[in-house]
Amino acid sequence: MSEGREQDQPEERESAARPVTAAARRERRASARPAVRKDAAESTRATKKVAGVDSDAAGAKGRPTRGRDSQEKRPNIFARFFRYLREVVSELRKVIWPTRKQLITYTSVVLVFVAFMVAVVFGLDAAFAWGVFKLFG
Repeated sequence: MSEGREQDQPEERESAARPVTAAARRERRASARPAVRKDAAESTRATKKVAGVDSDAAGAKGRPTRGRDSQEKRPNIFARFFRYLREVVSELRKVIWPTRKQLITYTSVVLVFVAFMVAVVFGLDAAFAWGVFKLFG
């Protein structure tokens, strides 16, 4: 029933909404992020070097390492569990789910491959059993 609905929708619309290749997904993610200008980043590095401050060492030095006593206490188990569930849901929203046609195709390919491997293992097992039986009688 839902296959008929999928056939009614044009392929162009689906491909525009859901990128298929990894390169297209990277491009889509990059377009969603704010662009950082290279010349601005280079100019801040240049001013730090002129001022005598090394850009790598500026963040690492200047303050002592925090001790264990000053660390925050961990939230209780329920708060951690609900945070875990929120993160799972947010990750699942990022997933590009296969279409029904892709799912059927991939499932059939896997089942055919598994059946082939079962036949190969069965054949090797039967051949070795026959050889052992002939050898040791």
